[in-house]
Amino acid sequence: MFDTLRGRFILSHLLPLLIIIPLMGIALVYVVETQVLVPNIVQQLSAQAVLFAEIASDHPEIWNDPHQAEQFLVRISPRSSGRVMLLSNLGRVWASTDAADAPRLGQVLDNAALSGALAGSMETRQEFSADFQAQVVDVFVPVLDRSSGTVIGVVRVTNRLATVLDQFLSLRAVIIGVLAVALALGLSLALALALNLERPLEQLTHAVNELASGAKLEPLPERGVREVRVLLRAFNVLTQRLRAVEESRTQLVANLVHELGTTLGALNSGLQALRGGADEQVELRHELLKGMDDEVKQLRRLTDDLTQLSTQLTGTFRLQPRPIELSEWLRPALAPWREAAEAKGLDFQMQISEDLPVLEIDPERLAQVLSNLLRNAIKYTPPSGSIAVNAWHDAQQVWIRVADSGVGIPQEEQTQIFDPFYRGRFAGRFPKGMGLGLTIARDLVRAHDGQLDVSSAPGKGSQFTIRLPVNKSKL
Repeated sequence: MFDTLRGRFILSHLLPLLIIIPLMGIALVYVVETQVLVPNIVQQLSAQAVLFAEIASDHPEIWNDPHQAEQFLVRISPRSSGRVMLLSNLGRVWASTDAADAPRLGQVLDNAALSGALAGSMETRQEFSADFQAQVVDVFVPVLDRSSGTVIGVVRVTNRLATVLDQFLSLRAVIIGVLAVALALGLSLALALALNLERPLEQLTHAVNELASGAKLEPLPERGVREVRVLLRAFNVLTQRLRAVEESRTQLVANLVHELGTTLGALNSGLQALRGGADEQVELRHELLKGMDDEVKQLRRLTDDLTQLSTQLTGTFRLQPRPIELSEWLRPALAPWREAAEAKGLDFQMQISEDLPVLEIDPERLAQVLSNLLRNAIKYTPPSGSIAVNAWHDAQQVWIRVADSGVGIPQEEQTQIFDPFYRGRFAGRFPKGMGLGLTIARDLVRAHDGQLDVSSAPGKGSQFTIRLPVNKSKL
């Protein structure tokens, strides 16, 4: 039992109770008996002894006649809870309510407390014994003559533990009962807490085993103590990420099959046409070869995107930064895209600040980002549309914005276009490709400690803005 979390938890609660509660019980019994019960007995016996001494002072004849002394004790004994003994002013046992004292009648009692009482003071003595048979309390009260004030005798009241044993046992039974209830409540509470702690952990263990076996899991309820809730939240996050990875993998395979099938189909059609005699017509042959070349380039872009994504996911992706004059670097980097845009009949505008700062960047990687943004802008902007590239800065950041007048992106898709393998459902936007270009572009900008934002509306074009920090400590 104690090799389980529940057993250990219960044991951790019970051990202190099993040690502390009995010790507290013993201490409580001792305190109650010695500080409450015994002092009460002493006070009670002292009051009785003083009362008996006062009564005995009004009956001086009992000190002359033992028979009258016996009669006196018979009358007052019902008022006493212990043994009452009369002693003469010489210290002799004169009379007693205890028949066991009969052989001692007339004998001198050798007792230090008696000597004090004969001297005129009330004396109290307490004795304790492990067998519960010794005297517990002795009270000696002098009896004074009313006329002379001299001591004419002593009243002794004694209470034995045998007479209060029932009080002790009753008290101990109550204390033991209270402690037993406390232990039972402690056990119940420990069991309830152990079950409350164990239940979510058992669910988590079962869920992990199911996950390892490939079962589809739903998020677990995050309940229990804070540490368990944190663990369950971490598991739920892991489950969500694994589900996202599985969905991405499925989407990757679907996209890859589609893109490869489309490209290979186009290539096969071109080959069939060439084999069928199209190569004899120069113009048609050139068109077919150009189309096949475009399809091969598309395959190349697919493999490049997959390679780029793989290096980023496996952690082998690294930048090679160096100081770059942005104003001088941007214009030649944008020149090929100006030609591509103008070849499609697009108006291409550049507004690049002449005083852009020197930044520590990887120019090849940042050029890859611009290429992706400009390729999309040209692809999804109809002829006679426009593309504008602006670059400016302030003391903290450099902005590079690529804007087009193309089909635009719906608001609900703008948070998804950077997800791997996502291809928009809006007509005319992201109909082809693996859905990796913007994901890679965003990650490359983040690798430069920057940010890539989008602002767009259907039919009103799109704006992609690269923001790079001016003061970069490292890449």
